[in-house]
Amino acid sequence: MRDTELYRHLLGIESPWTVTRVDLNVPEQRVDVWAEHGERAQWSCPECNATAPLHDHADERVWRHLDSCQFRTMLHARPPRVQCPTHGVRQVRLPWAEGRSRFTALFERLAIDVLRECDISGACAILRLSWDEAWHLVERAVGRGLKRKARGLPARLGVDEKAVAKGHVYMTLVCDLETATIEHVAEDRKRASLEAYLEQFTAAERAGIQAIAMDMWAPYEEAARAQVPQADDKIVFDLFHIMTHMNEAVDRTRRREQRELKAAGDDRLTGTKYVWSYGEENVPDKHRDRLARLTAHGMMRKLKTTRAWSIKESLRDLWTYRSRVAAEHHWRWWYGWAIRSRLSHVKQVATMLKAHLPGVLAFFRHRVMNAASEGLNARLQRIKSMAYGFRSREHFKTAIFFHCGGLDLYPATH
Repeated sequence: MRDTELYRHLLGIESPWTVTRVDLNVPEQRVDVWAEHGERAQWSCPECNATAPLHDHADERVWRHLDSCQFRTMLHARPPRVQCPTHGVRQVRLPWAEGRSRFTALFERLAIDVLRECDISGACAILRLSWDEAWHLVERAVGRGLKRKARGLPARLGVDEKAVAKGHVYMTLVCDLETATIEHVAEDRKRASLEAYLEQFTAAERAGIQAIAMDMWAPYEEAARAQVPQADDKIVFDLFHIMTHMNEAVDRTRRREQRELKAAGDDRLTGTKYVWSYGEENVPDKHRDRLARLTAHGMMRKLKTTRAWSIKESLRDLWTYRSRVAAEHHWRWWYGWAIRSRLSHVKQVATMLKAHLPGVLAFFRHRVMNAASEGLNARLQRIKSMAYGFRSREHFKTAIFFHCGGLDLYPATH
């Protein structure tokens, strides 16, 4: 089999195109392949698909293709241009690459797979690309995926924030809780950040939202109430964020008590910061004995931190009930205990939860949590760490959609 025929099959080139020349450059580990078309080829306008006469050819272009025998393979061709009566002179669609791409569709598919598994630097080393070339492929893939994405508003939304830089710089993330994919990314964490997403949809579409899981951040509440019909029945304050507030109350209680004990020469709480952050059933073996000693009955009246931790653990039980009635009964009992605890930080959390109680108890109507958003947030932190920062926020948004958008990123192949 001649080399031209071999590369016609390897590149998947079909009539009216054919491979006319192959050059092998061993020192540079490169293969250059030239494709041409027959004189009687029929062409169509890329805008309307109407048959149109050949007008001329664009300058020769080069596309990177999949490596052959570990040699970089470059495809050369002069793209034909047609004279369409409706749209004027247009370059025809090429079967091996999308418009304005420097890579064949098959190479782009491989590159997308590699870029989803590696950081940019690692992908560049594997694919033998520059950083800018690799990022160009990411941007093309995201643009392609967003264009293909069907319009729709998920029935169950999660709203969360992501710190993107030091100095309280945030982005707002809206995700589909059922598919665990990012639907929208906005600057800051203001009311307008969430409203910008919801305003894209009609009132009827927004009425189809069944539940919105979020933390108790006032701007998000205001946006939901302004844009979502019957929002008060749909807002669910997330268990994760509530317990984060409670864990912070326990830690602040510990820090205050530790200072008091150390002043008196008592070091019982030294080195226990992470001991109190676990749920009772999740305490690692290395901390279990120490926690058992600190929470023993004899210590209960002596350590404020122990009481704060016990109140925290009791709050977790709220979400184990199967009925709202039973949960409300537990809430009233827990709230009384927290308010009478004489622990200022615990009382602050109890007061905050009481002010947001409808949204807390809405869990028993919808049974949704923002765990999908939290999982995505963790993935984004890994992405951010792998990239060692991004050149701009727009690049970070692109990376978010590339890795977490659930988009169809791949080009069509011939």
